[in-house]
Amino acid sequence: MTTTRTARIALVGDRSAHVRSHTRVPGLIDVLREQYGLGLDAYWVPTEEVSATSVDAFDGVWLLPGSPYRDEAGALAAARAAREHRLAFLGTCGGFQHLLLEFARDVCGLTGAAHAENDPAGPDPLIVALACSLVGHEGAVNLARGSLAERIFGVERSLERYHCGYGLDHAYLPVLEAHGLRFTGHDDDGEVRVVELEGHPFMVGTLFQPELAGDGTRCHPVIRAFAEAAVTVAATRAAAPAS
Repeated sequence: MTTTRTARIALVGDRSAHVRSHTRVPGLIDVLREQYGLGLDAYWVPTEEVSATSVDAFDGVWLLPGSPYRDEAGALAAARAAREHRLAFLGTCGGFQHLLLEFARDVCGLTGAAHAENDPAGPDPLIVALACSLVGHEGAVNLARGSLAERIFGVERSLERYHCGYGLDHAYLPVLEAHGLRFTGHDDDGEVRVVELEGHPFMVGTLFQPELAGDGTRCHPVIRAFAEAAVTVAATRAAAPAS
């Protein structure tokens, strides 16, 4: 086991013992350290504290489930910081949704884009209630050949766990894709399940919750890939000449 440079990771979300995802994360961080030799310092950052935190000083941002967040603006600011400063970013469930929402508003210029759970009366609902809730469900995800997602997973089809009732309105797919998002994972009906940002070192969102895979004694490949990307960011920063 080789110890790597330590990466600072912001776990953005409103930590709660009632959110199973949140209770899994500390153990998964330990797995990444002990089984894979990844140097990680993880810090919880509540959404309402993002604006007072220098998120860009972290090497990675994991925007966790638990929406509606106490501060939507904080969740969006975390996603924006990771995108603009090229930090490793993983958004799962609510994090996936807010990755899309931030990108639609700040990159595509869709300033009225809304999340129907947070703003039911929003003029342009980008994130809408799923036709069939995925709370407590498992489902197949088909990964696009040649995509980052396929390389991470090592397979073209995977069975994943969900706890989600909202997803992307497909009417927005063309404009999001035109600005650089790639939708590289879909269920058997063609519904979006994985997104990645073209040209970014690591910006990935999954509607499913990889942190719920297995019994918590091993890490889902996408979580390990995120942690490795954060370590790479840390090493790159350390090697950069002082300004």
